[in-house]
Amino acid sequence: MESHQEALEAVRSARLVAILRGVPMERLEGVVSALVRGGVRVLEFTFDHDRAACVQENAEKIRRAVALYGKNVLVGCGTALSVQEVEAAYEAGARLVISPHVDLAVIRRTRQLGMVSMPGALTPTEIVAAHEAGADIVKLFPAGELGIGYIKAVRAPLRHIPMSAVGGVKPENVGEFLDAGVCGFGVGGQLVLSRAVKSGDDAAIEARAREFTQAIAKWEEKACV
Repeated sequence: MESHQEALEAVRSARLVAILRGVPMERLEGVVSALVRGGVRVLEFTFDHDRAACVQENAEKIRRAVALYGKNVLVGCGTALSVQEVEAAYEAGARLVISPHVDLAVIRRTRQLGMVSMPGALTPTEIVAAHEAGADIVKLFPAGELGIGYIKAVRAPLRHIPMSAVGGVKPENVGEFLDAGVCGFGVGGQLVLSRAVKSGDDAAIEARAREFTQAIAKWEEKACV
């Protein structure tokens, strides 16, 4: 089991969080195996709140992923809206909690349990509030609609706060987001291709994952020069 610091280092080192939303249990192993073969090392299983049993269902997915791949990847939960969901994810083996918003109770409970906290924020006020409540990384969301210019503008006075981006990230613009100052990003539909999930085309998911991880590696090599 990763310590808080180990889990945080895993997130920051990987830079990429794969967002698995609506992936059925029967496709979990195939999809995750493809992502891992493509170089993905951090997984986010979202609570899909349009389903009545979303807490139990997502906890089972987390538990299954940890059992199968826990030695190679860090498993987390996403769209966590309540303390109950944080606790269910923790019991299932998750060590990362991601939310679309700033909920102080969710952040504090996440940190109490020793998990990495990554709440979503839009404004400077929300970003600072999340950071002061104990967030490890603040997720700028929706980053695609905000744009690179907004990210740079927000980072200028708040560069001491680690930030990630979710929304609008593709292999072609990975470098732009990293140049803007984020430490990483979460990617859903652009990575976990819905058509490939439905059709069972795990090779397409692996290839797409490789595009992302290679783009990150290329940026890191350039940044070290």
